[in-house]
Parts: sequence; C-alpha cells; structure tokens
Amino acid sequence: MFDERRARHRANDAFDNGEGVTRYRMQQKMISIGNDYWIDDEAGEHVYKVNGKALRMRRTYAIEDRDGHRVAKVQGRPLRIKDSMEIEDADGKRIALVKKALIGPLRDRWRIKQEDGGDLSVHGNIVDHEYTIERDGIKVAEVSKKWFRVRDTYGLNIGPGADHATVLAAAIAIDAMAHPGD
Repeated sequence: MFDERRARHRANDAFDNGEGVTRYRMQQKMISIGNDYWIDDEAGEHVYKVNGKALRMRRTYAIEDRDGHRVAKVQGRPLRIKDSMEIEDADGKRIALVKKALIGPLRDRWRIKQEDGGDLSVHGNIVDHEYTIERDGIKVAEVSKKWFRVRDTYGLNIGPGADHATVLAAAIAIDAMAHPGD
C-alpha cells in the first residue's frame, strides 16, 4: 500500500514537472453546435479541428486531424436521465462514455468509462476549467485557464501513455455538458 502510494506520488510529480506532457490550447465557449475551431499545440500550430454538427438532433462534435481525417466523434445521448456523451473512434466504435452524476446542488461527479482500459475520474472545478483527469489516483490530464491570459482560452496537458484523441474528446464532452448554453 505504501509503495503504491509512493509510486502514484512520483507519477504525479513527473506530470507536474512536465515530463512527457503534451500541451494543447482550446477555446472555451467555442464548443457549440455549428461552430468549428482548432485545437492548437503549445507552439500555436493547428493540430485538431473540432467540427460542431449543426443539423443534428443531438449534440455532435467531430474531431479531425489537420489533414481532415476523423480521429474521434463526441455525441450526446438523448432521452437519458443522467447527462452523458459517447466518444467514438475513427471507425465509429464506441471507445468511452462521459457521464455526469449529480451528487448535490453544488457538486457534480464526472466519470469517463472507457471500453478498453481503466475508467477515468474527473476532479476539480469543471465550470471554471480547473480540473484533473485521473486513473487510479494518477494524473492523465490537467485542464486549466491559468496558463493563458487570452479570454475564453484554456489549456489541456496530457501525460505520457494517454490516448490524446480520447482525452481531448472527453474534455470537449465535459465542456459541452457543463456549459450547455454556450
């Protein structure tokens, strides 16, 4: 137990020090149906395009690489009691489900249930874009607005070994569910 806790602590320290971390810049409030926008890397280069599908009955966002190839799709699940969005890979196979479970009037709990691999938990202030995504207590990704002075912009750091398309799609799903009117 003690060695396991120490290993998690070391892994989180490495993440916090930027070891193997990839940084992306995302636009808040641009995640709305019908809006397209780019996800940039830390050098400001376009890496992924998010295409909000305007003529769909449910919220849908296609994530494409810079050459226009789909890498993931985020889609709302209508007529569900709990708010959730599916993440599909390029072939249309479900790879994850992002779920919001209401705990109380001031707190929500978020889970990313992956088809392959361990489930991820989300901790922090979702509304203000200050949260971490973890697997078994080890940071997989971190979302923060504090890295940018530009309004409506936030950063997403993804650690080594994480599937970038899944984590980016999960952040888009969380943003879409947390800010439904934006």
